[in-house]
Amino acid sequence: MSDHAVKVEPDHTTASSGDKDYVVVTEELVLDTSPAASLSPPVPSCVPSAAGVQGSATPLASKDKARSRSKMGRDDRSTEGKVNTDIGYAISTHVGKHLNRLRGEKVLQIKCAGRAMQGKQETNGNSNGGSTHHRPRDRHEPGNKHQRKKKPVTVDTSKAKTSLEALKMSIKQLKWKEFPLGRRAACDIYWHGTSFHDNDHIVSGQVNKFPGMIEMLKKINLSRALRTMHELFPEEYNFYPRSWILPDEYQQFSAQIRGLKDSGAAAHRTFIVKPDSGSQGEGIYLIREASEVRLAAGSQARQAVVQEYVQRPLLIDKLKFDIRLYVLVKALEPLQIYIAKEGLTRFCTEPYQEPNHKNLSHVFMHLTNYSLNVQSDNFVHSDSQSTGSKRTFSSVLYRLASKGVDIKKVWSDVISLVIKTVIALVPELKVHYQADIPPGKPGPTCFQILGFDILLTKNLKPVLLEVNSNPSMKIEHEQEVAPGVFEYVSSPVDEDVKVCVIRDTLRLMDPGLNKHGHPPPAGGGGAAQQGTVITTKAGPPDKAPEEEPGDGLPTLCLKQVYPKYTKQFQYLCLVDRIATLFLRFLGIKGNMRLGPTAFRTFIRCCKLSNSNLPMASVDILYIDITRRWAASTQDSREAGMGLQAFVEAFFQLAGRRSKAALLRDQVASLLEVCEAHLDGPLSALPVAAAVSLEDRRSLSRGRAMAREASKLSPSSSSSSSTTHPPPLCSPAAPRRAVSHDQRLQRSRHGPLRTNLEN
Repeated sequence: MSDHAVKVEPDHTTASSGDKDYVVVTEELVLDTSPAASLSPPVPSCVPSAAGVQGSATPLASKDKARSRSKMGRDDRSTEGKVNTDIGYAISTHVGKHLNRLRGEKVLQIKCAGRAMQGKQETNGNSNGGSTHHRPRDRHEPGNKHQRKKKPVTVDTSKAKTSLEALKMSIKQLKWKEFPLGRRAACDIYWHGTSFHDNDHIVSGQVNKFPGMIEMLKKINLSRALRTMHELFPEEYNFYPRSWILPDEYQQFSAQIRGLKDSGAAAHRTFIVKPDSGSQGEGIYLIREASEVRLAAGSQARQAVVQEYVQRPLLIDKLKFDIRLYVLVKALEPLQIYIAKEGLTRFCTEPYQEPNHKNLSHVFMHLTNYSLNVQSDNFVHSDSQSTGSKRTFSSVLYRLASKGVDIKKVWSDVISLVIKTVIALVPELKVHYQADIPPGKPGPTCFQILGFDILLTKNLKPVLLEVNSNPSMKIEHEQEVAPGVFEYVSSPVDEDVKVCVIRDTLRLMDPGLNKHGHPPPAGGGGAAQQGTVITTKAGPPDKAPEEEPGDGLPTLCLKQVYPKYTKQFQYLCLVDRIATLFLRFLGIKGNMRLGPTAFRTFIRCCKLSNSNLPMASVDILYIDITRRWAASTQDSREAGMGLQAFVEAFFQLAGRRSKAALLRDQVASLLEVCEAHLDGPLSALPVAAAVSLEDRRSLSRGRAMAREASKLSPSSSSSSSTTHPPPLCSPAAPRRAVSHDQRLQRSRHGPLRTNLEN
């Protein structure tokens, strides 16, 4: 009975002999002694046959083979009993002796690396002295069917809070490794429940929150960011209701009400008041008169936003509803945005009526917040995606399509709204990001899932209600199973939508994908021209990221919309370009405010001062704008000019220099001037060096002017030194400014932390 091999599992090691590479087999060898088995393995057609070599063996060659077998047997026995930890195969203790016999008697054919390679025992005559050199096989070698097993991605879920259950299900589906109590060693991904600062000691990996996102998505900051964009592009940013900030703009709001009364339109106007830091519908109420605004007196006045109430909303089953869409901001630089193909629709629980003085307090009729309506006796929990008080967005679109609505147009308008909103948020987020993770400092990268609340009007126009930095990812609801006894019951609609969003977000943030993945697809047709239908089971398939065959995962539920549509929205990034200038002149890493010296440096480097704008006017402009913004920002802990104040100053400078009719043309013209000057020699210098250089030049010019004055009038030289103030940029000025900024940086508190979930 002859022993022979029918299964060979190759190790990832090759031997080199001369100009040929051979595979050294040290893996499991399965023996088959059945009579029907072939005595030699079949030879692939792509490999030259070794029959001639075996058939012409001489006694001398047999002795050489025996000596070779003895030598290789010793080498092979030295590897017996070891465990290959890279690919997890156990090596049996009997492999060596059977492998020696096979090596001496036949040629093993092993196909790998896209070609057939021979593990052949060479004789002394053609083995170049019998020496072999081992080298590790590249684990990413194309065509290798036996790649090394990837290490599982590690996820720290100790701070996940209410999203924990959906996150656990996602990790289980991906076959990743969860650390529910944290880990001393670094994890690949950290999942925080509220804020980036849930854990302040992360120096690597990825965190699912951006610094400053909570502050940026408060009602007031969101309104200001969208208002700025509306000033530049009024036609593009008309999807957000007109808003006033309370208490600062209460007088303007009162004037608006009086104007409506004079025109006779006040009877049909309703306004909604939203607390700045409110969530889950807390503190929201409707008004029709300015006097109905509930403002506390003095310093205890609660900041809020009052907005025009959206008239004539789209109704289904006579109920008002809104849409919750999940948007992934994968990166800020370059900006990457993904939109979930499926969302949720949350319905009111009381039939809708036009607001009047009698029904303004009916929250179940006018407010679509889930946390409010779930308390109503009319709330319907349903396992179906198309019925109940919470349904999938696709079920609503299908219903609209059955009535002849162009849902492609609706979906493309929603995509456009999301992209424009994120573009408005990005400039301020970049400032927060560099403050917490300055360039060159060890730190994690960030991504975040946002919750967009959108209302459709009767003419199918999408209106942005708000953006939530911490959208609820709970997949269960509380249900009363007995009088006074409640338990949590799984919600199939929530589970179908939210688990997919979290799972595919993790897939997109897979460190292996980010390291070896393909580049994002190039920009194609615009969203406004090529609307994409949101579907659950049908629709265009998306290419999944680096997934191995047979992993059982569906295609991504997240669709990339930016940079895919960059060409269509690039012109909206004027404020982002202004933020780039702002960050360039901050000077100190981690600072978020521009000091007076840095602002002067910006003016000088961009050569904006002239006879119409002397430096004295620049100082006055800085002081006026900084004071006004400091008074309107109650929670400001830093002195200086923030980004929003800098944008206002930039708008004023643009209006002084340009005679263009439109503000966006004025701003674009000034940006071109600044960017052209900064591309010169100063652009290669650090900010601090640029400040010092400008100050030295200013000082030199001041000394030269003093010398000329002393030559013309020697008697007045002494008095001039006492009556005139020192130059604006004396050598001591930048040192004092830097010292002041350093003190501010040491005393700067981190962003406000809130434990709110929308």
